[in-house]
Amino acid sequence: MIPLSSPTSVLLAGGGSAGHVSPLLALADALVRRHPGIRITALGTKVGLEARLVPARGFEVMFVTKVPLPRRTSLDLLRLPGRLKAAVEAAGRAIEESGAEVVVGFGGYVSTPAYIAARRRKVPIVIHEQNAKPGLANRLGARWTPYVATSFASTTLPHATPLGMPLRREIATLDREAMRAEALERFGLDGQWPTVLVTGGSLGAKRLNDAFAARSQTLSAAGVQVLHVTGVDKDFVPDVPAIGAPYVVIPYADRMELAYSAADLVVARSGANTVCELTAVGLPAVYVPLPIGNGEQRLNATEVVAAGGGVLVDDIDMTAEWIERELVPLVTDGLRLRQMADAAKSLGEASADERLADLVDTACRSRQ
Repeated sequence: MIPLSSPTSVLLAGGGSAGHVSPLLALADALVRRHPGIRITALGTKVGLEARLVPARGFEVMFVTKVPLPRRTSLDLLRLPGRLKAAVEAAGRAIEESGAEVVVGFGGYVSTPAYIAARRRKVPIVIHEQNAKPGLANRLGARWTPYVATSFASTTLPHATPLGMPLRREIATLDREAMRAEALERFGLDGQWPTVLVTGGSLGAKRLNDAFAARSQTLSAAGVQVLHVTGVDKDFVPDVPAIGAPYVVIPYADRMELAYSAADLVVARSGANTVCELTAVGLPAVYVPLPIGNGEQRLNATEVVAAGGGVLVDDIDMTAEWIERELVPLVTDGLRLRQMADAAKSLGEASADERLADLVDTACRSRQ
């Protein structure tokens, strides 16, 4: 029997990007593991990744209208009250129909109406902020609840406790060394060469793709093999000689834990989920922050770079020349890579899903 202090229904609000959906699903899985029979409902929009990924994981999803919060005066600001009212009403219906005892928000368009609807119904709110620089929704919601968690210690929010990023169990429990042989075989790589994993995420990163395409032969000739995740529908064919280290191109990695197991160094954007996954599994990285937005990607990588677990390269500086001048010496320096791996691992947090579930349980007990 589930104790009276344990939640029987939780509403998880977050969507749009993988940065919100991934920790949402990781928490959902953790709650189901510890509370069999619990009802998990996600709140999202019909145009976000959650519309596909949440049902695919076996959880229910309810929808609200996407309501961006304007950052400056515009017509969107004048339309905001009507749009927000409708979204808050939809979020309130989701709370009532699901019988949610706790609302957990991960930021983004969906969370603001969820926080408002929960506050009006005196339903406890739990907040998780993924990025080092918090978004508008979580800055608002954090004023209304003592249950605030962050991925990074540097994040400034009221009542915040750094817990790390909830990760998929395949990543959180990964033993890279034990899976390395399987990973190399799966991708057609050779254990005699150091491996660079290049990834711009599911959509790819043109800057990374172009720079590596221009130096595929150089890398191969230098004895550096590459596993390049180019992104879906990207036209990319490397010019690699028949003799030399392999250069393997795939559009998407459906088992990222194997890609991590094959890698000695990663070149990637510095989204919060990427940074937290790489530190959790102890992988050194070259972080190339996306040069748009409010600068959160640069901040996400700051702590691990300062600790020596990564290198930060501006987007404009990620060139073919940089690969030849800096990357090749780095990835062929085994001692430095081991030191960087240790530094990255020292900041990793593999149990954030359970720690956030603890916070949900605590919030539920506050109702009594």
